[in-house]
Amino acid sequence: MPSRDSTALGAPIWADLLSSDPDKSQAFYAELFGWTSQSAGDEYGGYINFQKDGAPVAGGMRNDGQSGQPDRWSVYLASDNAKGTADAVVEHGGQVMVPVMEVGPFGTMAIVTDVSGARIGIWQPGEHRGFGALAEPGTPAWFELLTRDYDASVEFYREVFEWDAHTVSDTAEFRYTTLGDGDAAQAGIMDAAAFLADGVPSHWSVYFAVASTDDALAQTVELGGSVLMPAQDTPYGRLAQAADCSGAPFKLMARG
Repeated sequence: MPSRDSTALGAPIWADLLSSDPDKSQAFYAELFGWTSQSAGDEYGGYINFQKDGAPVAGGMRNDGQSGQPDRWSVYLASDNAKGTADAVVEHGGQVMVPVMEVGPFGTMAIVTDVSGARIGIWQPGEHRGFGALAEPGTPAWFELLTRDYDASVEFYREVFEWDAHTVSDTAEFRYTTLGDGDAAQAGIMDAAAFLADGVPSHWSVYFAVASTDDALAQTVELGGSVLMPAQDTPYGRLAQAADCSGAPFKLMARG
């Protein structure tokens, strides 16, 4: 599997899972994506590091219910100055939810909400450099913000995370901006105001690459998960949305 040694500033650098049943979740993703897992130990709250063929691909932690957050996947963007980035978040209409903190020698993090209310992590790498592989079967492949405030969100990520933002489409039916252009794009922002269900806030989603979306959906159900959006062909591949064994939503992508 190709290695990934560094991440451009502002780009997705990590994703982790908040799970109310970490043991069950580890077994689920081991079967679905072929992941192995290792605990970082009690010193780091039992944080789980997931690997695919030896490359780091995601993390996980226990959801003890105290935060009031449902089981979910979170996305982190790369920064070379987590404190400065968190300050910029506030200056541009966001909020800091988890203040900037050092995570031993591994890096510095914070959790914030953007101008549309979507949660996003900040990661300033130390020894932990982020994803070791991307876009191969069983690894994260794409990261997407579904926002209720599209224009403000695009401007927020351009100003706070210094995105090189490119408009893919700006029609009434489909408004979409990417970090980077064409094949070099690394994440996207979609205007979701017209279709997000009542009560569903702006949020980030993680797509995982698979060889077959239909097979992965069937296996998800066999492992105790559920289908949230059936597989459909798009210009970007065959896409679907599912929930894992504890209800955390994620998306699947198979490119032809």
